[in-house]
Amino acid sequence: MSETGESHQRRLTRNVNELLQELRVAQAGVQILFGFLLSIAFTDKYASISGHVRVTHLVTVLCAAAAVAFLTAPAAWHRVLFRQGRREEVVRTGNAFALVGLAFLALAMTGTVLLVVEVILPTWAAIVVGALALVVFSGLWFVAPLSTKGAEHRERP
Repeated sequence: MSETGESHQRRLTRNVNELLQELRVAQAGVQILFGFLLSIAFTDKYASISGHVRVTHLVTVLCAAAAVAFLTAPAAWHRVLFRQGRREEVVRTGNAFALVGLAFLALAMTGTVLLVVEVILPTWAAIVVGALALVVFSGLWFVAPLSTKGAEHRERP
């Protein structure tokens, strides 16, 4: 039993459920983004875009595909390992997959912002806006949580 009176198995079950619930939010968004990115290649305008925009689009599509793979992997692991007593492994691996998936999603979102801004503004401005998008995503999703975690540990006796 933990300090809260929760058994190890109950805690693992809760952790799996929380992980899968959190991933549902990210999965929906990344799947919509992936579909949007795929549809771009089938537009009339795509035939006339420059080579570097095509490369940006391809890299962005690949990042979105990687995000889909990593963000859906925990659900697949849970289903495959269901009732085998391996919840701890599902939680540990699922957490790692979720973090990698979020990193790829941040890159895909950054690439999407870059693509859209390249259509509207000069390339140098698009790069600046894309870099700002990367800073915002990585800052909110990784840097801020890690910095607050460090602050918590410093305050504990």
